Amino acid sequence: MTSAISAAVAARGARLDRAQSYWTLAARRFLRHRVAVAGLLILSAIAAMAALAGVLAPHNPTAIDATAFRAPPSAAHPLGTDSVGRDVLSRLVYASRVSLSVGLLAVTMYVVIGTAVGAAAAYHGGTVDLVLSRLMDIVLSFPPLIIILFAVSVFGRPSLWNVILVLGLLGWPPVARLVRGQILALRQQEFVHAARAMGAGDGRLIVRHLLPNAMAPVLVAATFGTANAILIEAALSFLGLGVQPPTPSWGNMLTDAQSLTVLEQMPWLWVPPGFMILLSVLVINFVGDGFRDALDPSLKL
Repeated sequence: MTSAISAAVAARGARLDRAQSYWTLAARRFLRHRVAVAGLLILSAIAAMAALAGVLAPHNPTAIDATAFRAPPSAAHPLGTDSVGRDVLSRLVYASRVSLSVGLLAVTMYVVIGTAVGAAAAYHGGTVDLVLSRLMDIVLSFPPLIIILFAVSVFGRPSLWNVILVLGLLGWPPVARLVRGQILALRQQEFVHAARAMGAGDGRLIVRHLLPNAMAPVLVAATFGTANAILIEAALSFLGLGVQPPTPSWGNMLTDAQSLTVLEQMPWLWVPPGFMILLSVLVINFVGDGFRDALDPSLKL
């Protein structure tokens, strides 16, 4: 009995050392990925802009200048004003809060749901795995954008929280499949048997031993999911089913671009929000590429 416990303790210590060296190596690999590091710096700048919007914005984003409707860029309004006289730069800065909030909160919600479902399916197996796997298949079988449009309209008046809730409740199946596959591969490893020999219960075994070793691909999926959530929020707001004016979002700022006159003669109304959506999604994808390459030991940078 004593030898079995000693072996279990030794196995756990070796596993912890391997985990620490793995994450240290992953961090070094990520830092060598220049495009990903540049993307992370730009993303940090966007996040800082969102956090400091009250300081950086030159005007109240909902204040109307009755003397300047669709005014071109000037000293008073560096990016001009929109169709009702609101400062475009101020709305652009405040809109970053909305887009990042949707991305982070929606992805956090569906990562938590997907991780719980995937872990339960893989660890318990049998009927539990069968039922949860079929549930994943059912959710994945529906066209996502159509379901999102329907759900947002059913929830009542479109709002930021409705968008976050819908994205969070519909985006979990891919994460659940990732977690399920990882835990199925991990649960027969030696460190799992060692933890059982030390008396670890099911909950501790999943939370302390299996999930930490299964989170690398989930982290990559969450990064790409954040970019996708920002795009979906922009599309819903552009269609009038997302964030509603006067609350600014990059998507509803693009609604002015439905006019051919605006597209041709007033680029300050649609180029800035379009550029911010493009930049945010691009740098998040760069960061996701860096995470994927850094966390995959089979790839060399």
